[in-house]
Amino acid sequence: MLRKKIKRTLDIVTSSIALIICLPMIITITVLIKLEDGGDVLFTQERAGIRNGRFKIYKFRTMKQYSENITIGEYICEDNAYITRTGKFLRRWGLDELPQLWNVIKGDMSIVGPRPGMPYQANKYNSTQARRLDVKPGITGWAQVNGRNRLTWPERIELDVWYVENWSVALDIKILLMTLPAIFKREFAFAVVEGDDKIVRLGGEDDYVQELRRRDGAISTGEDC
Repeated sequence: MLRKKIKRTLDIVTSSIALIICLPMIITITVLIKLEDGGDVLFTQERAGIRNGRFKIYKFRTMKQYSENITIGEYICEDNAYITRTGKFLRRWGLDELPQLWNVIKGDMSIVGPRPGMPYQANKYNSTQARRLDVKPGITGWAQVNGRNRLTWPERIELDVWYVENWSVALDIKILLMTLPAIFKREFAFAVVEGDDKIVRLGGEDDYVQELRRRDGAISTGEDC
C-alpha cells in the first residue's frame, strides 16, 4: 500500500511539473495541428486500464481526420500517407503522448507502466497476460525502452508482465532515464519497414495474436498503442 502511495505521489508531482514546463510546447502543437487541416487537436479512444477498467486516453492527433477508421489493424510506418506533416514530427519525438499527462493527473494512468491496450485485447488475455492489468498503464514502460515497435505483441506483453512482477521505485527511475535515449531511436515511434512495404505487421505472432486477427480483424489501432 505504501509503495502505491509513493508511486501515485510521484506521478502527480512529475506530471504536474511536466505540464507546466511543456505548456508553451502544448500550445504551439495545438496551433500547428489546427493550422494544418483544421481538424480535431486531440485523438481520444477507450482503452483498458488497471483491473481491466475502461478510460479515455488522450493523444495529439497525428493522422488525417477519421483515418483511424481506415487504418485499424495496421502498423503505421514513418511515410504512411495518412500521417500529417505535424503528426510525423510529433510521433518522431514522442510528443503526441503529452496529453496523457492529464490522464496521469486524473488517475487513469501512471508515468511508468505497460502501455494501455484495447478492451477487446484485454478481454482475451490468459491469466499470465492479464498480469499487465494489475497496475495502471503508463506513458512509458519497460517494453517501450526495450524495443517497442521492434517487438511482437507477445514480446511486449512478456516485458510488461516482468515489469509488474519486479516493480520498484528504482525501476521506474531507471525506465525514465532510459526513455529519452529510446526516443532518439527511429523504431520508438514507427513500425519497422521491411522491403517495400509501407505498412507492415511485425512477425513472430503466436496463436493468441492470430486468433485476435481472425475474430476482430486487428491487433492495433490507427493512432498506435
